[in-house]
Amino acid sequence: MARIFDVIESPDIAANELVRRFPESGSGDFRLGSQLIVREGQAAVFFRDGKALDTFGPGRHTITTANIPLLTGLLSLAFGGNTPFTAEVYFVSVRDMIDQRWGTTEPITLPDSVLGMVRIRSYGTYSFAVTEPQRFVSQVVGARGYYSTKDVTNYLRSMIISRLSSVLGANFSTLLDMPSMFDGVSAAGRTRMQEDFTAIGLTLKQFYIESVSPTEETSKAIDERAAMGAIGDIDKYVKFKTARGIEIAAGTDTGASGAQIGMSLAAGMTAGRAVADSFAQGTAGQPAQGAPGVAGAAAAGAVAAGAAAAAIKCPNCNADNPAAAKFCNSCGQQIGGALKCSNCGVENPVGSKFCNNCGNKF
Repeated sequence: MARIFDVIESPDIAANELVRRFPESGSGDFRLGSQLIVREGQAAVFFRDGKALDTFGPGRHTITTANIPLLTGLLSLAFGGNTPFTAEVYFVSVRDMIDQRWGTTEPITLPDSVLGMVRIRSYGTYSFAVTEPQRFVSQVVGARGYYSTKDVTNYLRSMIISRLSSVLGANFSTLLDMPSMFDGVSAAGRTRMQEDFTAIGLTLKQFYIESVSPTEETSKAIDERAAMGAIGDIDKYVKFKTARGIEIAAGTDTGASGAQIGMSLAAGMTAGRAVADSFAQGTAGQPAQGAPGVAGAAAAGAVAAGAAAAAIKCPNCNADNPAAAKFCNSCGQQIGGALKCSNCGVENPVGSKFCNNCGNKF
């Protein structure tokens, strides 16, 4: 003969449990007149044949057809109203479930007004409570068999990430502004998610974004962009380095030796090219201030002009040679070194006809 339960209770629901079933398996045999004890922070939902009958709050309840009116149509009231009936009772924790964690499992890709495109990860905390136990048991426990907080939060996490992605897509401008937007995005996300929580009998109490961080690849792109910003106006920087190299190579810097001329021209050309290349790589496919394509073309033209001006002629065969050459690449005549002016003592490039300081004719 099946055991008839006269007292129905669940005194020890653990902190990580949302639902405790009574009995743990099968259906319980109850009778009208049985005592139901529901503790603070709990709600008890009677189920029979997959259908919710009634919900009880904290206190001691005597089971009658008055407080479970749906039983009236399910029972033939014989034996003086004490007919046993089978059902299950789900004790639901209605306490606030605080400090629940959420986080993105995969990076979210978003357009960025400054960086072009970014991939970010995000995480934070939230709290919720079961406010409609009967709906929660029907929608979550009965349909999915979730009993523990871990089971439910795994289900909620996917829902949170989906809604948060939509909110970020609608409000995201640039990753650089995100720290100042945490409160606004959190509030918008909570409002957007509330409807989903309500649909399964829950209330989202709090929702916080603690961090929005870029992936490693995006972090490198940000570092490169920051380095470019530290240089300042990239167009002016390239022009300055190129012009400085041309100035020394042309001999207008009177304090420069022949070796310095060649080294300065090479440094100016190399620095200009390196910065331009770096800028192009760091901003490929992105809009940038100052029309870098035009600036790059101007810098390339200036470098070519500087290279032409840097050529020195052989005093023997009049062939053009690089500024730093020591011997003519046509006839082998020595052309390296410096030509010291007998009038003012300033060194001039070999092949000069006049001193570039005092005008003395060699």
